[in-house]
Amino acid sequence: MKNPSKGTNLLNISLNEGCFKPKTSLIEGFFRIFALLIKRLQAMIELKLYEYMRELLKQTPTTFVRYKYDDISWDSRLVGILGPRGIGKSTMILQRIKNTPENHSLYITADNMYFADHKLFDLADKFVKEGGTHLYIDEVHKYSGWSRELKLMYDMHPSLHIVFTGSSVLDIYRGESDLSRRALIYFMYGLSFREYLSFFHGIESPVYTLDDILNNRAVLNAVEHPLPLFRDYMSRGYYPFSVQGDFPMRMEQVVTQTIEVDIPQYADMKASTARKLKQLLAILSHLAPYKPVADSLASEIGASKNSIPDYLAYLEKSGMIGLLRDDTSGIRNLGKIEKVYIDNPSLMTVLAGGTPDIGNLRETFFYNQMRVRNEVTASRQSDFVIGKYTFEIGGRKKGKQQIEGLDNAYIVKDDIETGFGNIIPLWCFGLNY
Repeated sequence: MKNPSKGTNLLNISLNEGCFKPKTSLIEGFFRIFALLIKRLQAMIELKLYEYMRELLKQTPTTFVRYKYDDISWDSRLVGILGPRGIGKSTMILQRIKNTPENHSLYITADNMYFADHKLFDLADKFVKEGGTHLYIDEVHKYSGWSRELKLMYDMHPSLHIVFTGSSVLDIYRGESDLSRRALIYFMYGLSFREYLSFFHGIESPVYTLDDILNNRAVLNAVEHPLPLFRDYMSRGYYPFSVQGDFPMRMEQVVTQTIEVDIPQYADMKASTARKLKQLLAILSHLAPYKPVADSLASEIGASKNSIPDYLAYLEKSGMIGLLRDDTSGIRNLGKIEKVYIDNPSLMTVLAGGTPDIGNLRETFFYNQMRVRNEVTASRQSDFVIGKYTFEIGGRKKGKQQIEGLDNAYIVKDDIETGFGNIIPLWCFGLNY
């Protein structure tokens, strides 16, 4: 019989590679060829994972890194980085790979088509056997059974370092396998005003502590007039992707994906419930800052009163809103909800069609920026309390009536460049991280 492999170069597969033996049927030979073809295609796909990583690394800048980068214990065995969509988690882990070329690293996205017929654990197992040391899994929440397989990787491969990113809605303690004793979990927020200055304009500033800010030591030596930059930050600066343009459209896509995909996926919600969440966010965008009234909100969206606290919690975890609580508990985020804010000024601007209420925007900025490094609670006399300090937020003409008789109280004013005494410029609080 004429050798059918002549003139065929497909993966260099030959019928003489053990596929045909004397008395072997043509069908058996075909299936052996097919199995060999699949095996080689799988090897090619794994090579493509490396090629995909290399292409991404070429496009990854290293001149600017997020505030969280130096906080992370990168060489721990299991590290999770959670946060809302679009704040730079993927870029940060690619920067880590680029900055540590001595490690044998692999970056993968959990929604890669490769995982349509491959298990994450099997890839990790093969990676370790080939000498791999650091596996980076982006958007792990898009892989079904992620927590169980992460646990297996951790337990079976003590030499492997795993870093994964996930949606901020992800509850790492309630997955199919409890990772709380194994994983170091970090939560990342969007750009601060300080980071915006560096990323968008190349203007560098140190991080200032709260005490630095309150003693008027927070300055921008490279900027003569900070207010125009501050206005731009408020409208679009919280999200790194806004540098690409078309920010309102991109932001609307983030909101839609978060509410229609992320939250329902983890809360096991029906499509009708997701629509109620979207309605709730639309209502809050017009009212915030707003003291939530469960009966009223439930009536507006056609939901049970008992569902409202859960809906608010999901919107908060997903980065859509911020919940300001009172100081009735010493444990963060367990106090009674006093006000609901839209999560950040950039999102608030988009939801308000480009014209947010300036007073609400100022309060939103202060709360959004200060919650990262501080425990911010509601004030009974004024707007906010951080530790022993009380803050009243306002514009240039804001008076001191709200803080009269209070110790360690400050007026935070917008529309001013410099502060004096207990009057602090609002923009200074954006230099805290």
